[in-house]
Amino acid sequence: DDIDRAYFAIFDGHGGVDAANYSATHLHVNVGLHEEIVKNPAKALKCSFQKTDEMFLFKAKREKLRSGTTGVSALIVGNNLHIAWLGDSQVMLVQQGKAVTLMEPHKPERE
Repeated sequence: DDIDRAYFAIFDGHGGVDAANYSATHLHVNVGLHEEIVKNPAKALKCSFQKTDEMFLFKAKREKLRSGTTGVSALIVGNNLHIAWLGDSQVMLVQQGKAVTLMEPHKPERE
């Protein structure tokens, strides 16, 4: 279509790199192929995080992998910015020299 899109993501592996590498390889594909990517990019991101997690859990069980990952992704669609994250990864937006809070970071004491 005629809509400009850009995708960025960072993953921080815990207990090894397997989950982070898997997510870096598969999350963007799941986002791009999601049926809602055009109409509802936020839903596409959320569902794709969940699908990628399920896919890795299946692989981890089969191959006895024990790593995990945090992740943060940004999807720019036209003039709209969509952020998704998992775990304690964080993202910061600076607009005209000022930090804009986009999320409340995950902390063990938060519900």
